[in-house]
This record gives sequence, C-alpha cells and structure tokens, in this order.
Amino acid sequence: MIPALNEERAIRAVVQDALTRCGHVIVVDDGSSDGTSAAIADLPVERIRHEQPLGKAKALQDGFRRALELGADGVLTMDGDGQHAAADLPRLLAAARQYPGAIVIGARLRGKDSQPGKNRFGNQQADFWVSWACGQRVVDSQSGQRFYPRAVVELALSLPRGGFVFESEILIEAANRGIHTVSVPIQSRYEDDRRASHFRPLRDVGRITAMIAGRLVRGGFMPRNYWRARTVPPVIVESE
Repeated sequence: MIPALNEERAIRAVVQDALTRCGHVIVVDDGSSDGTSAAIADLPVERIRHEQPLGKAKALQDGFRRALELGADGVLTMDGDGQHAAADLPRLLAAARQYPGAIVIGARLRGKDSQPGKNRFGNQQADFWVSWACGQRVVDSQSGQRFYPRAVVELALSLPRGGFVFESEILIEAANRGIHTVSVPIQSRYEDDRRASHFRPLRDVGRITAMIAGRLVRGGFMPRNYWRARTVPPVIVESE
C-alpha cells in the first residue's frame, strides 16, 4: 500500500516497482494537486483518492481498511517518493515469517551517510522517544517501509492522531499489547531531484515528543521501559 501526496515525478516508477513484487497494490492519493493520479491511471492498481489532503494517517487508515476488506493477513507499506525499493519487500516478509506477529521496519541503515543531516538528527531523536515509550529499542521509527500484521492493521484503524505522529503511535500501542518491532536494513535513497520530504524534523519530532511525553508522565515515566530501551539490543534481521 502506497500513500501519496503530490508525487507526480516519482509515483509511476514506484508503483511499477511495487507491481513486480506484489499481486495487489493499493495507492491512496491524499488529495494531490498535481498529476499523481493521472500518472498511474493506466496501471493495474486499486486507487483511493481524497478530494483534499487529509493527512498521512487518514491515507494509511483508508488503505488499511480496504486491505482488510480484501482479506489481507498483513499489509506492506512504502512511500510514494521513490525513497524505498520494492526489491526489499521480500526481505521484510522473510523477517515477518521469522518473527510471526511482529511489525517489520525497513530501517535505512545502509548508506546512512547519504541521509540529510537534519533528517538524521530528527530520526535519532524520534527513535529515542519512541523506544522509551515502547520499552524496546526501535531502529528507524520514522521509516515508511513496513510490514504490519493484521492485528496491528486492525489496531491502527482505532487510533485518532494524524501526521507523522500516527506511525509512531502505532508502534507504541502495539508494544503496549506485547507486539514487538524488528528491523531489516535497507538502503538510504535520497536522489537530488526528489521532492522535499513531507517530514519536517523540528515540527514533527516536536509533535512526536509531546505525544510521548504525555504518555510518560501518565505512566510514571516508565523506568523499566527506559532501561530496556537503553540496554537491550534491537532486533535487526540481516536477510538477503
């Protein structure tokens, strides 16, 4: 499933790439004002279009809801800007088979030096707070390339938050229910002509931090969670 907002330049190649690995591809156009939908109009995918931008959370939820209607046991997601390669999707599925019921994140660990400095700093800060709230070291908590098992897809439909906070909250709510997260290293892909990221490190990490800070205060700062997040190594699956 691919959420997209104003991805006219990249979306066709992304979808064609996904079709080489997936039998059913859902694209959710979140009210794009460019030619995103037209660029994939002739491709054999299922399209959901919002008349106006409603945010990534709503795009993901609408895609999740449709996947459940189709009877999916899980959902693979990737962003529409060309940052993710569909060639990595089988590796995420292999990790999901190795760790049944877990969320699998495609963690941008390969070629990490190519990541813009502000994004790298923002991701590191988000990882710290998300890991604390989860009680588990989470690697690349802001990556949009993931595998969600059906139980987590169903959980995500009940969450109210929007923006990039939503994807962090999925991880936290799942962890609260005993669902762990594992990571598969993928290549960092930052092309010079790629559109500017919708992720704004200062704004979005601030919102993530505020959400988690509230949880930590209500939970008595969760010292056990903090200890586990700082001392227990993350689960990284080096599958080929």
